[in-house]
Order: sequence, then C-alpha cells, then structure tokens
Amino acid sequence: MKKYFSSSIGRLRLYAFLEGVSLLVLVFIAMPVKYLLKDPTWVQVIGPIHGALFVLFVFGAISVGVEQKWKFMKTTWIVLLSSFIPFGTFYIDWKVFRPLHQAEQKA
Repeated sequence: MKKYFSSSIGRLRLYAFLEGVSLLVLVFIAMPVKYLLKDPTWVQVIGPIHGALFVLFVFGAISVGVEQKWKFMKTTWIVLLSSFIPFGTFYIDWKVFRPLHQAEQKA
C-alpha cells in the first residue's frame, strides 16, 4: 500500500480506484434504489462522496498529465473521459497508470 502514496502516479491510481468504485455504487446500487424503491437516501449519501472523489481524480489526472508531459488530446483527455464510464477508471489503470507506475518504481 505504501507504493501508492510514494508518487503522484501511485496516488492517481488510488484516486482512480476509489472514483471507479464510487461510480459503480452510485450507478448500480444508489440509483436503482432511488427509482425502484423510491428511497433517495443512498444517492444523497453516495452522490457527494462520488463528487468529491471525481474532483480529486480530475485534479490528480491533470497534475500527473502535466508532470508526465502527456499530450492533452491523446492521453489526458482519454484518462479524464474514463471517469464518466462505469469500469473506465479500472481499464485506464490497467492500460496507462500501472505500466507508468511500474516503470517509475524500477527507476
């Protein structure tokens, strides 16, 4: 777990995981409970948590993008779009963040 806090890419991987889990909980648990059972409590609790994690992920992604000198329309934009798609941040972690983090740890 220490490896995720030692670098900005590691922290971004952690933000991506938390943001992805919160989106899945919001979309697949809270929203159905709100509309099928007429109980908005889950959305009222999970919504702001997801919002805060989303903002944290966006700022982290932009920060790492600047640090890594990513091309905005190629890498940064795709990373940011991944946060809107369920399971998107998990895919981006696997394709983009994990290889960068492993290379950073070897150096």
